[in-house]
Amino acid sequence: MVNKSDNPLPHYATEGAAGMDIRASLNETITLKPLERTLVATGLFMELPFGYEAQIRPRSGLAIKQGITCLNTPGTIDSDYRGEIKIILINLSQEEQSINNGDRIAQMVIQKIEKAELEPVTILTETERAAGGFGSTGKL
Repeated sequence: MVNKSDNPLPHYATEGAAGMDIRASLNETITLKPLERTLVATGLFMELPFGYEAQIRPRSGLAIKQGITCLNTPGTIDSDYRGEIKIILINLSQEEQSINNGDRIAQMVIQKIEKAELEPVTILTETERAAGGFGSTGKL
């Protein structure tokens, strides 16, 4: 991983953590108005092995405490991408929120992926659920 920021490399905060914290790399503070979104630089560039992806996910503390979350979640970084990792954030709170250099703004999970080969068919097999979706299985 190439790190062009002043922040430490992403790392796992605890032994059981699935995601590594990603920090903002900013020259100046970003202020987000309610419902405003922005693209936040991280200064990070990486090369993933073929067959892997990095998923960018919101941080739960940032979401509950400040109402800031990631759009396009989970965001996917493909193994052939070589640009800077940037995070799409939105302020869902009713107050302006600030993002400063070094703030932990997202988490990154590295996943092995499987590629599917789609096969055209004319009929699907029957199931008990059938086409039921969007809450069709009930609340409980």
